[in-house]
Amino acid sequence: MALEEKRAWIMAVVTVFAYAAYLIVVFGRASSGTVVDVPYVAPLLWTVGAAIVASIVLHIAAAIASPRDAGRKDQRDREIGRFGEHIGQSFVVIGGVAALVMAMAELDHFWIANSVYLAFVLSSLLGSIAKIAAYRWGFQAW
Repeated sequence: MALEEKRAWIMAVVTVFAYAAYLIVVFGRASSGTVVDVPYVAPLLWTVGAAIVASIVLHIAAAIASPRDAGRKDQRDREIGRFGEHIGQSFVVIGGVAALVMAMAELDHFWIANSVYLAFVLSSLLGSIAKIAAYRWGFQAW
């Protein structure tokens, strides 16, 4: 397995676990009231920060585990990386538009922040899945 494919797997797994942890904390605190009243900022920042740290540590571990592949990308790796990023960016745009509409509708900050966070999660996940699929089942550059 190419190092870049391992990195895509790492990103997908870290993204899912971090977002799941965030949802567990927020919904766990909401059992006594409405979800809008839950303090969500600290859990959001902690899960994003932990995901970044975990991703960095796991990327370093993957590079150490396969030292001859570390720092080496060929043309195919670059094209697959670009492809995955383009696919994933669609959700960033969707999330930005959704947040803009929610702000204009003067919805609670909770919903705006969580829609943006969900857009980043879906962007990372979709981009990683696209990269993994390209590595597993082939990639045809257009």
